Amino acid sequence: MLSLPFVIARTTFIESLRQPITFILVAMSAVLMILLTAATGFTLSFSESGENSGDNKLLLDFGLATVLALAVLLAGFIATATMSREIENRTVMTIVSKPVPRPALVIGKWLGVTAAQIVTVATMLVFLLLAIRHTVMSTAADTIDGPVWVFGSAALLLALAIGVWGSFFYGWSFPQTATLALFPLMLVAWVLVLMVSKKWVVQPIWHDFKPQTVVACLALLLAMPVLTSIAVAASSRLGQVMTIVVCFGLFVVGMASTSVIGRYAVRNDPIGEVLAFKPALLRMETLRNPGDTAEIEAPSGFRIQPRVGQPLYFAASPNGVDAPVSFQPPPYPPPANAVKADGIDPAAYDRPALVVASVNDRRIGVITVGRGDVTLPIERAPRKGDYLFLTPTTYSAPAMAAWGVIPNLQFFWLLDAVNQNQPVPAQHLALVAAYSATQVCIFLGLAVILFQRRDVG
Repeated sequence: MLSLPFVIARTTFIESLRQPITFILVAMSAVLMILLTAATGFTLSFSESGENSGDNKLLLDFGLATVLALAVLLAGFIATATMSREIENRTVMTIVSKPVPRPALVIGKWLGVTAAQIVTVATMLVFLLLAIRHTVMSTAADTIDGPVWVFGSAALLLALAIGVWGSFFYGWSFPQTATLALFPLMLVAWVLVLMVSKKWVVQPIWHDFKPQTVVACLALLLAMPVLTSIAVAASSRLGQVMTIVVCFGLFVVGMASTSVIGRYAVRNDPIGEVLAFKPALLRMETLRNPGDTAEIEAPSGFRIQPRVGQPLYFAASPNGVDAPVSFQPPPYPPPANAVKADGIDPAAYDRPALVVASVNDRRIGVITVGRGDVTLPIERAPRKGDYLFLTPTTYSAPAMAAWGVIPNLQFFWLLDAVNQNQPVPAQHLALVAAYSATQVCIFLGLAVILFQRRDVG
C-alpha cells in the first residue's frame, strides 16, 4: 500500500513531461534569458559591491521573476493535465474502481507533478545562471561570452538531437526525452563555463561561481512543492482555465501577503536605524543591570525625535518581530522624581526597562532603569543595522492566522539579501524548507478533502 503513491507518481511524472507545453515553456525560458541580457542594461550603475552589481542585479531580478511566473503557469498546466483532465475523461475511474485509496492517488499525483516541476524549473534556473555569467550587454562595446554560447548551445542542440533520435528510432516522446536530457546537459555546460573564462583561459571553478545567487535559486526551488500542491488541490475540482486562474491568484496574493496582510499581523514603526552602539563601560556587552548606560548613533537622525524618559526597543527587522529585549513599557511621562539634572534616576522605576536618557541630534543616550538587582530581559545589545522603536511590537491574531495560511512566497524570494550582499545562513534555508513542507501539508490536505467526495463516475 505504501508503494501505491510512488507507482502513481512515476506515471504522473512521465505524463507531465510528455505534455508539449512543458518543453515549450522551458524553451521559452531560454529565449527570455537571452533577451534579458540585452533588455536589462539601463540601471546606469556599476559601482555596487557584491556578487552582482549594476545591470546584473536587474538581470537577476527579472530572471528570477520570469522563472517564477513560468513555474506558476507550468504547475497549472501539468496539474490539470494529470488530474482534472483525467476526471473529465473518466480515465481516473480505472484507478479509483480498484482498491486504491483516494488520498494515495492525490499524493501520488502531487509527487509526480512536483518531480516534473523541479526538473523543468531547475533547467530554467541553469539558463539564468548562464545569463548571469554572461552578464548584461550594456553597450555595443561589451564582448560576448564565448564559452556561455558555445557550451550552452551545444547542450541545447544535443538535447534536441537526443529527443529527435529517440522519437524517430524508438518511438519515445520527444518533449519527455528532450526535457529529461536538457537538465543534466545544461548543468554540465554551466560547470564547464565556470571552468573557462570569457577569453577561453582555464580558471578555478569558484572564480565565477556565485554562491548566494545559487542559494537564491535553491530557495525558489523550495517554492515548487507549494505551487504544485496548490495546483493539485485546485485541479481536483476545477478545470484547466480556472486552475491556472487560481494558481496565478494565489501567486499574486502570496507575493503581496507581507505588505497587504503582514503589515496588520505585526505592527511597529521604526524611528531610525543603529549606526553605532557605544557602551559607557568598555567591557559591557548588554544593558542588563539598572544604571547601565550607552550611546546609540543613527546614520541620518531619527524620523521621530525621541524624548527623555521614553522607552526604547530595538530589533533586526523593521517591524520589531525579533526584538532581543522584552519588557512592559514604563510609564510615560516618567515619574516626577525620575528626571534629574544629571540624567535619569534608575531607582525611580519599579520595573526594569530601557529608556532614553538624553537626545542630541543623531545620538541618543540610553539607560537601564529598575529597582534592586532585577535585571532587564535582554539577549544582546543593539548593533549596527538594528531598527529602533518607541513602542513594543503588537500582533493581531486574525491577521496572523490569515498570514500563516496564505502561502507567503516572499519567504522563497531571497533577491534582496543577495543584491544587498547579505549572506543567507543555512539555518534560514532550513526554515524556508520547513515552511514549504507546512504549506504542502495544508494544501495536500485540502486536495484530499476536495477529491474525497468528487464524483468521478
